[in-house]
Amino acid sequence: MINFENNPLIQKTISFSLDIIEFCELLEEKKKFIIAKQLLRSATSIGANSFEAQNPHSKNDFINKIKIAAKELEETKYWLYLCKHSKSYPFDDKLEQQIIEIGKIIYKILSTSLNKN
Repeated sequence: MINFENNPLIQKTISFSLDIIEFCELLEEKKKFIIAKQLLRSATSIGANSFEAQNPHSKNDFINKIKIAAKELEETKYWLYLCKHSKSYPFDDKLEQQIIEIGKIIYKILSTSLNKN
């Protein structure tokens, strides 16, 4: 198994995914099933694609996986935004902070990878 101790993206996406799982359980308790399902899928996909990018077949494969992670990140921001601004949904500021940090890492990786051509 690959050692991810020195990989901040993997560390942060795993931590974020675990926090999202708990938050989505809270959403489901409040019968907010649709948003819970969408948020759980997009948020955990960020980590799954980042994790998969750690063992790419090529540079293009790596970039593609990180681009997918970036798209899932933007979708996750959308669902969190809806939770934050809806009167009847719970929200956790910690999740918002985590997604901002993960976004900075992902977009830096993309920028660096795309500029190395």
